[in-house]
Amino acid sequence: MPRPTPPLLLAISLLVLAWPASCAAPVLFPVAKDPATSLYTIHTRHGASHVIDLAGPLLWSTCAADHLPAKFSCKDPICKLANAYRAPSCRIAGRPCKKKCTAYPYNPVTGKCAAASLIHTRLVANTTDGKNPLQQVSARAVAACAPRNILASLPKDATGVAGLSASGLALPAQIAANHRVANKFLLCLPRRGEGVAVFGGGPLFLQPEEAVGDLTTVLEFTALHTRKGNPLYYIPVQAIAVDQPPPVLLPAGGVVLCSRMAFTALRPDVYRRVVDAFDRGLARNDAKVDKVGPFELCYNSTMLENTRNGYAVPEISFVFEDGKRWTFVGSNSMVHVDGQTACFAFVEMKGVKAGDPNAAVVVVGGFQMENHLLQFDLEKKQLGFAMVPSFSECSNFNFTKSQY
Repeated sequence: MPRPTPPLLLAISLLVLAWPASCAAPVLFPVAKDPATSLYTIHTRHGASHVIDLAGPLLWSTCAADHLPAKFSCKDPICKLANAYRAPSCRIAGRPCKKKCTAYPYNPVTGKCAAASLIHTRLVANTTDGKNPLQQVSARAVAACAPRNILASLPKDATGVAGLSASGLALPAQIAANHRVANKFLLCLPRRGEGVAVFGGGPLFLQPEEAVGDLTTVLEFTALHTRKGNPLYYIPVQAIAVDQPPPVLLPAGGVVLCSRMAFTALRPDVYRRVVDAFDRGLARNDAKVDKVGPFELCYNSTMLENTRNGYAVPEISFVFEDGKRWTFVGSNSMVHVDGQTACFAFVEMKGVKAGDPNAAVVVVGGFQMENHLLQFDLEKKQLGFAMVPSFSECSNFNFTKSQY
């Protein structure tokens, strides 16, 4: 006797039937970093862009004339997916659904939300062979149509948010369903220029192609967890190592990935130990200068040795439960704040108490993820990670054939 189809698979299958699959090749979007906000965006169409939110459960944008109304009832599985996660700050999200499905998109920076209708929309993308953009395609999706007033604090050209969580209405699941590709995506966040987001898997080549090779072949993997009622991605980090032992063991709370945070935030009980370990490891009191908020450890950059991997400072490693390490060198642990000052780019988490088990221990921010290839495999529930070689960077993808 066949088992009943779970609601998530049923909803995704309905999305597949809504539009015919247009391609089997992975789908490529360029990724940019907004200098004013440090948020990352994917270019979508006609000069518009969506802010990337790794914890976002929806795709939403301001209403446009070419959006097609989507007639989903309150009992429709897609409506249930649209309301599977609700931002804690969105008080109106608890209203009972009556006839027409209502979603509650929210701004991941301000926390402001709004009641919105679901619509059919399309994003302009390209297929890719991992080396170049190939054919231009329409990435069709169900989205929420939001008012313009919830765009506050987002980049000036942003028209909405692209949720990249494991939710059934986030962008990865919708592209997987409509384009018949694997439910996984590659993310290579740039520090400058255009990085890449590839939905459906690899390979991925950066220039110089002959020297870098396919970066997906050097990925290491760890578990990728989610929690019920929570769209965040958690990774099983057991400790933070700073060059020399002993490592800083992490207490309960979890480590999450957050693209809307500019820098990695450490809970107060962990922050002090990591900062002290880095300070001891670097041992350059002679180069210290006054702190520059929000950073505590700052140095005269002209007195620090520079290498191809950034400043010659202690490496920071996330140690996973299986012993594997995700390592950050100087280019991801030190940030320039002015022409002669560089600071340790980890900050103390605000608004939480030391040892609070209900708060994450570490929130990994965008600066630390830049120029690292991350593969979110939502089918195998794995995170793949690899540092881009020092002679290349995420903005070295060959977009010269792009049709944007």
